[in-house]
Amino acid sequence: MDLEKSVRELAQRFARERILPQARHLDQDARFPWPLFREAAGLGFPVLVVPEELGGAGLGPRSLVLVAEELAYACTGVAAALLLNNLVADALLLSGSAHARSFLPRLREEVASYALTESHAGSDAAAIRTQAERVPGGYRLHGRKTWISHAPEASFFVVFAKVAEGREGIAAFLVERGTGVEVGPPLPKLGQKASPAAEVYLDGVLVPEESLITRQGFALAMRVFNRSRPMVAALAVGLLRRALDEALAYAVMREAFGRPLLEHQGVGVKLAEMHMDLEAARLLTLKAAELAERGEENALEAATAKAFAADAAVRGVSEALQVFGGNGYSEEYPLAKLYRDAKVLQIYEGTSEIQRLIILRELVRRRIWESP
Repeated sequence: MDLEKSVRELAQRFARERILPQARHLDQDARFPWPLFREAAGLGFPVLVVPEELGGAGLGPRSLVLVAEELAYACTGVAAALLLNNLVADALLLSGSAHARSFLPRLREEVASYALTESHAGSDAAAIRTQAERVPGGYRLHGRKTWISHAPEASFFVVFAKVAEGREGIAAFLVERGTGVEVGPPLPKLGQKASPAAEVYLDGVLVPEESLITRQGFALAMRVFNRSRPMVAALAVGLLRRALDEALAYAVMREAFGRPLLEHQGVGVKLAEMHMDLEAARLLTLKAAELAERGEENALEAATAKAFAADAAVRGVSEALQVFGGNGYSEEYPLAKLYRDAKVLQIYEGTSEIQRLIILRELVRRRIWESP
């Protein structure tokens, strides 16, 4: 626990001293924050889950969610920019491929992308159409990916493509950028603009045999989600905590009808409910991360944490903006950015609706499994 406390305090200092003063500018600039990435790499943040012998921090999902909450307090877009290499690292580690593990040291200095989503296959990952054609010595990849985080900056990609029909036919490949991969311009985004996304085009890209890191690509993607969703939940927790702090400070300072806003019951109730959501979201997130840390099944807990925290963040920042009144609607105040940044938390890594379907599926499965 002492190590976790030290890691959290380190992330908190970095967030307050390095990210927060630049957050508004980085949002307006809408570019990947390379200087901050290099600083964060020196602290091990982009490679928290990578084993020490492979250049990482050698920590686990619990430390990752603690760091994610602290960084997201300053800016969720920057937090994603600094931490999503850990998602790629999980894919490389869980694939069981020695070739994949050889790429892990690069994640400290380079950015990598997780290329699963397609325009017609967002929530339904099994419906991807990207094909991997078997050719002498390797494979040719044909397809188009969209909303691929950090693709504009990525040196390599984990690409999911079909070697056969059905979800069992989905495989995962490691693809270097210099092999013919084309990346489109950054897609215009509502929020989290320091974490750019783009389309990725694979027009007959040739990859060698060893680039196929697993034939169980669908199963790998689902296992990675169970580890990455607690991180996204932690981003939501950090954002909600920031929104509560901003609203509380404003409610103490601002007066209406001769009294501080805090003394008006309608405002006080909003703040109390935000605190309730914050505490619940953090506990759900830690529970999901703890199970992942121990290598135990956590699909139900990860989906629960991600859905609850994301919804709580959107709900909470909306209420915080209401506390600010007209000022909350102005980009001169932080609530407008927090409001924009929050919405995507309900969408990426599985929408809030999909999380509820997962929760229902897991509830039924566990009840059947545990029934006498």
